[in-house]
This record gives sequence, C-alpha cells and structure tokens, in this order.
Amino acid sequence: MTKWTPKHEAPEPLEGNVVATITGGTIVWFVLFLAQLPFYGWFHEHGHLWWLWTCLAGGGLGLLGIWYVRARAAAIRRDSRNGDARNA
Repeated sequence: MTKWTPKHEAPEPLEGNVVATITGGTIVWFVLFLAQLPFYGWFHEHGHLWWLWTCLAGGGLGLLGIWYVRARAAAIRRDSRNGDARNA
C-alpha cells in the first residue's frame, strides 16, 4: 500500500472574529440546554437525557473556548505591538 500524498497545497486558514464565533456558539449551546430543560421528564422517559447533558457540556466547553480564544487574541495583539516597537 502506498502512502497518500496531497497533490495540491493546503489553503490558507480563514481569519475572522474568532471570539465572536465561539461566543455565539456557546450562547447557542446554552439556549438549547435551557429550551430542553422543561422537557426533562420526557427525555428521561424516552432515554434521550443525553441530549440535555450534551448541550450543557457544549456550553461548558464553549466557556473554556472563550477563555482560550480571548487569551490567544490578547497574545497576538501584544506580540504585534512588541514587534512594532522592535522595528522602530
């Protein structure tokens, strides 16, 4: 079996407002959790309780993601300012 090698270069990563994207996704997870909470009994009876906990886990991991991307954005800004000062 031969090893697969790509025949083209990988595209450049998309840059955008990552903090807003992660924050929006986290809000969606928490809203889904809250929307399903009144139906806890139905989920429990039908064996779908994991849906509820998946949304809560998504919201919790989203909070971790928000912390991470905010720290990353601050480090990029800090490095950019330090780079400008070194070049001056």
